[in-house]
Parts: sequence; structure tokens; C-alpha cells
Amino acid sequence: MKLLFDFLPIILFFVAFKVADANKETAAAFATAHFGAIVSGGVVGPGEAPVLLATVVVVLATLAQVALLAARGKKIDLMLWVSLALVVVMGGLTVWLHNETFIKWKPTLLYWVMGGAFALAPLLFGKNLLKLLLGEQLELPGPVWQRLNLAWVGFFAAMGMLNLWVAYSFATDTWVNFKLFGGLGLMLVFTIAQGLYLARYLPDEAAEVKKDVQS
Repeated sequence: MKLLFDFLPIILFFVAFKVADANKETAAAFATAHFGAIVSGGVVGPGEAPVLLATVVVVLATLAQVALLAARGKKIDLMLWVSLALVVVMGGLTVWLHNETFIKWKPTLLYWVMGGAFALAPLLFGKNLLKLLLGEQLELPGPVWQRLNLAWVGFFAAMGMLNLWVAYSFATDTWVNFKLFGGLGLMLVFTIAQGLYLARYLPDEAAEVKKDVQS
């Protein structure tokens, strides 16, 4: 359920874009009528309406996420605050300037902020962020935590560059598909690969049970 909640803005962005892209004239008229005041020139064309409407949806969805967590007294992760700031700034520029480039940069900036945090925390504060996040669930040797941390830094760096390559090399529709399915798919593959790597360091539950019985 938490995973669905975390990725809900991305899913809604995808759905809004696809619906608007299939009805561009209607989407343009709707966007002009309802959001013309926050668009430079006051008019939204059919070609730009899908991205603009999807951007408005993702901004509102992210704001709703933060508001819901705050209302329920839940802790709001730092990365969600960063994501909110980026989506409001980059989304706002996309809508006002009729320029989808800004919202296309948002995933890359988020990936690089996350990667930068993982990379700089050990250097500036002597803290391994991955260990802080997962240390209560996993007991691993120090060098393994370091390698995992570096792996996530590399993953975030690569994902940021890959997002830009797709954004500038293919049509917006392809980028939207990649944003949802490509991003989630690669994250899943990377997480599974990490799990396989960690398997050698995890205690053998059967051996632990046998040892407890013998004792």
C-alpha cells in the first residue's frame, strides 16, 4: 500500500497525459478555460495540453500527499519534501512557459539529489544513509554497507542520465511511458539484484533454528 501511495503522483501523471493526449482539442479547451490564468498568454494549444494538464495533476497529487501525511500526523520523508519542491518549481515553469522541458528534468534532478545525498553524507557527516534506513532490518559488515551505498549512488546517477536521454531522444509520449514503466521496472530489477547480492551475507535461518534447538 505504501508503495502505491509513493508512486501515486507518477501514475496519475501517466493517466492524465494519456487521457488528454487522446482528446487533444478537448484537453486544450479545458486547460485554457480552467488554467489559462496561470499560463503565459492565457491560451493552451492542443499540442501542449496533455503535458500541461498532467503536470497540474502531478503537482496537486504531490501537494495532497504531503497534506494527507501532515493531517494524519505522519512523518514526511525528506525526499518527499524535495520532490514537492522540485515538482512545484519545475511544474510551475512548465505550465507558465508552455515548455515541457522543465517537467522532464524533474525526475533527473530528484535522482541526482538523492544520489548526491547518499554520496555526500559519508564524506560530510560520516553517516551511511542506507545503513540509517535499513540498519534495523539488516546486519551487514561495514564494507558491504559502503558498497551498497555506492551502488545506489551509481544507480541514481545513471537513472538521471537515462531520463534525459529518453526525454531528448524520443517523443514525449515515449518519455511518459518510460517515466512510469521504465523507472519502476529498473528500480525493481536493481532492488532484486541487490537482494541476490545480500543473500550471501544474511544468516541461514535453518541453521539458526537448529543451533537454538541443540542449545
